[in-house]
Amino acid sequence: MEKLLESLDDAPIIDKDGYEYLVHPISNGVPQLDPTLLREVVTEVMQTADLDVDKIIAPEAMGIHLATALSLQTDIPLVVIRKRPYGLEGEVSLHQETGYSESEMYINDVEDGDRVVIVDDMLSTGGTLAAICDALDGIGADIVDIVVVLRKVGDSALDDTKYDATSLVDITVENGEVTVHSKP
Repeated sequence: MEKLLESLDDAPIIDKDGYEYLVHPISNGVPQLDPTLLREVVTEVMQTADLDVDKIIAPEAMGIHLATALSLQTDIPLVVIRKRPYGLEGEVSLHQETGYSESEMYINDVEDGDRVVIVDDMLSTGGTLAAICDALDGIGADIVDIVVVLRKVGDSALDDTKYDATSLVDITVENGEVTVHSKP
């Protein structure tokens, strides 16, 4: 995880109405995402996650490139939870709130009994992952695992669910600096 840890040292932090937002290649594609960093992260996710699943689930937009690379390496189909409706049969909507925004999201192509792993770039406030878990439970999917690349240490909305997320690295972002709390 050498490249990931190094990349945290260089990642800018911006203020979003009092919320310290980490701008990172894995999360935002800004600064540019070096393929060796993505490869390192995907390899670690493959070694960490329970991938005995039918589908990989990723929320739009930050988790898409990570989940796409994982899908290519594992041949497990990918379902992206979208930020706009398509009106397809069986589409399920959910409302998510984060530390800096809220919106509706839409799930397609997940059915009762599907075994899924949720993959995302960051667990911060947990609002997105908690809403996704609630919606997937409502569908009847079996959430086998949740893996995030980075987790901000502290309380999150995911704490109020029956699910835990595994992170590759735990961090805090305070006073414009990233502190790593767990190293692989």
